[in-house]
Amino acid sequence: MKRQLKPCCFFFFFLVFMACNHQKALNEIPNIIIVMTDDQGYGDLGCNGNKIIKTPHIDQFASQSVNFSNYHVGTTCSPTRAGLMTARNCLRNGVWHTNAGCSLLNQEEETIADVFSSAGYKTGMFGKWHLGDNYSFLPEQRGFQETFYHKGGGVGQTPDYWGNDYNDDTYFRNGVPEKTEGYCTDVFFEEALTFIKKSKSAPFLCYLSLNAPHSPFNVPEAYYNIYKDNPALLDSQKRFYGMISNIDDNFGKLTNTLKSLDLTDNTILIFTTDNGTSNGYKYNKKEKKWYGYNALMKGTKTSEYDGGHRVPFIMHWKKGGFSAGKNFSGLSAHVDVLPTLAALAGVAFTPDKTIDGIDLSPFIQSNKTSERMLVTDTQRNQWPVKGKQSCVMYQSWRLVNGNELYNVKTDPGQVQNLFSSQPKMATQLQDYYDSWWIEAATEFKYSYIDIEPNQINTLSCHDIHVNSITAWDQKDIRKGIPVATGTLSVNFKQSGTYEISLRRWPKETHLPLAAEVEDARAATPFWEVQTKGERMDFDSGFLRLGDKEYRLSLNPEDEAAKLSVYIRAGKTTMETGFWLKNGEKTTAFYTDISRKL
Repeated sequence: MKRQLKPCCFFFFFLVFMACNHQKALNEIPNIIIVMTDDQGYGDLGCNGNKIIKTPHIDQFASQSVNFSNYHVGTTCSPTRAGLMTARNCLRNGVWHTNAGCSLLNQEEETIADVFSSAGYKTGMFGKWHLGDNYSFLPEQRGFQETFYHKGGGVGQTPDYWGNDYNDDTYFRNGVPEKTEGYCTDVFFEEALTFIKKSKSAPFLCYLSLNAPHSPFNVPEAYYNIYKDNPALLDSQKRFYGMISNIDDNFGKLTNTLKSLDLTDNTILIFTTDNGTSNGYKYNKKEKKWYGYNALMKGTKTSEYDGGHRVPFIMHWKKGGFSAGKNFSGLSAHVDVLPTLAALAGVAFTPDKTIDGIDLSPFIQSNKTSERMLVTDTQRNQWPVKGKQSCVMYQSWRLVNGNELYNVKTDPGQVQNLFSSQPKMATQLQDYYDSWWIEAATEFKYSYIDIEPNQINTLSCHDIHVNSITAWDQKDIRKGIPVATGTLSVNFKQSGTYEISLRRWPKETHLPLAAEVEDARAATPFWEVQTKGERMDFDSGFLRLGDKEYRLSLNPEDEAAKLSVYIRAGKTTMETGFWLKNGEKTTAFYTDISRKL
């Protein structure tokens, strides 16, 4: 007599079957890791022909991966990050500068983290964000579930936690400051590895965006020593190269961790950078000699020539067939990352805005190029200017500034201007640019910083709209030199009485307005100097809200000049600053805003 299984048994086996199938399905979904370094150019890798630099782990990775040899980004930090996040050119999403109120990713933009978190991915961001340091712009508000980052465009810049210098710094975990121990690159890699280990049972997207090798060129002594006796490098390049070798060692730890976790085969691992080199290729005016290596290209960071925006992009995914040291020479860019990864992972991506990126996967797999054109430029001003340091690209053709035409396949150094001899190609590229600009210009706008009623809103002079250079780094604040004022674009979310505090030093220092800071530190061969904070003699503060102006009395021994004022909800402009006793005025380096209950 056969035994009959009870209904509960069938239900149990059904659950087991479903669980097994669910786990199988998860195992088929690729994990994604994007490693992006800062200011490292195409030529700053051994695998791209640099005979001096030591990058054995990345070189080995490149030999087992697909190498994109015609991949392009923005020419500076924030524009590239904005394009990668959204698949949209930086002029469309509000990020055409690295500060001055024009590095804030428009709030309505859908990010790569939004797309993948909606698809069930665990999402984490570690290192450099640089798309807004205030509420509603922070990475934890843009789709990343776990974050650990510094503020500003680099460690030690004005919005960052005071006193950060690359070692034993305070970074922000989901917006909350947290003290760390160790060198910045080591710390950010370790945080990413911890996230990967915690998330290994589910698909994850890890965005590891490093500040290194961005200036200041501070590096552990052991890595400086690799290059200290090399006469082929300038002193600052020895530190710069040391920072890259440190990145390389950490990248090796990452690939070994993936192997130990059995994640290598089904993880899409990407190594890339955000713009051309900042220090890997330098001209010594005294010697009239170039130092370093730039892979035969013209231009470096900020340049409209290929050396400013052609960078490494290396991708490995064994299960997807992206391996074996293949080369892909088709025109590609940072704006392609989101649509390509979404297609490879089988994740729905249906943007409701015009995107500039395309899904590259069919072209990579067939080793064919698309008939597409791309635009990149360097604006770094208050409003986009048509043609400013522009480059229009089609396959190996480059139309630069509207009057220079090059074929980089035969002329990688962009020496021979073919504008007059190839009028048809020049016209085609210019016509594309003209129509692209007209369409893109309909989206140009400033982002407004939300002022939330239930928190202290801290704004820095990094976000003021000003045409001159503001206090870029904390060292600029230390100098005690007046800095030009400008306006902040703000959106008060609720009407009420607000206390506005104008500061020279950030609130975490608890320093009075007139304080000198005696914490100068001498430079070493591998670490830059830190100057003391000089005194500034303030007379009064001032505040402009829209068309209203207020004068603030102050006590130099207080930490801030304060004013309570009723403000209606809505968008407005705000200017904060100080009058000095000598009659000069300066911006308020930091402004805190909180609603009084």
